[in-house]
Amino acid sequence: MEGIKISLLDAFIDAALREDVKDGDHTSLACIDPEATNTAKLLIKDEGVIAGVDFAKYVFHKLDPACTFTELIPDGTKVQYGDIAFEITTGSQTLLMGERLVLNTMQRLSGVSTMARKFQELVSDLPVTILDTRKTTPLMRFLEKWAVRIGGCANYRDGLYDWIMIKDNHIDASGGITKAIQKVKAYLKENNKELGITVETRNLEELQEVMKEGGVTRIMLDNFDLETLRKGVEMIDKKFEAEASGGVNLTTVRAIAETGVDFISVGALTHSAGSLDMSLKIKSA
Repeated sequence: MEGIKISLLDAFIDAALREDVKDGDHTSLACIDPEATNTAKLLIKDEGVIAGVDFAKYVFHKLDPACTFTELIPDGTKVQYGDIAFEITTGSQTLLMGERLVLNTMQRLSGVSTMARKFQELVSDLPVTILDTRKTTPLMRFLEKWAVRIGGCANYRDGLYDWIMIKDNHIDASGGITKAIQKVKAYLKENNKELGITVETRNLEELQEVMKEGGVTRIMLDNFDLETLRKGVEMIDKKFEAEASGGVNLTTVRAIAETGVDFISVGALTHSAGSLDMSLKIKSA
């Protein structure tokens, strides 16, 4: 699982199992022989891009280091109804303990990777990068951002701690764009931090003000119509990175990309992604 911190992964799995299992899966404990083993298959019941096969492998090996996990379809592959992503052979009680954690997570992540792939394919021939946002499920951000990468798009900041983003509320609360930028630069210098700086602008006047002050990494052009967006990109003229945001969907992303922006941030990659239907079925003897 490239780019995933194992400590975060273990903490997530442990918390999810505590939530679901607590003092025991009493149904399985009651009716299944503790020595019984089974083989199950992950059945795809939808179309999309699969994400989470590596996650499933990690979960089952964590529950049973001696299990046999056979990957049949790798993460990032387009799948369709009837495909089998993997097979797992382990203790029957272990299988049923991990089933819902694996399914719930894979369904969600595959929905995100499917959405990301749709956006990526619409602009794949253009010099633009589609970025995700912080509009993620609490405590699942690191996995959802992994799914975004699997789908072919890129990650923006991981959180409030690793990138400066001066948005409209920061600007209004600090007395204007120039003051906000100056305060940020002073803060970074005083605290010996080197972080990228994005400033959100709502019109060309604010864009001009940011460019006059300078010292930022990227200028976000938020909810600009296409004509104004083109003008904004021309004004920036590669002096700073140009990012478009707001009103981005599968219908509009191509035209936005064609204005020449370097980045397009898309909250829909995560907040509007559905789930890919799948099930874990024990194979008949």
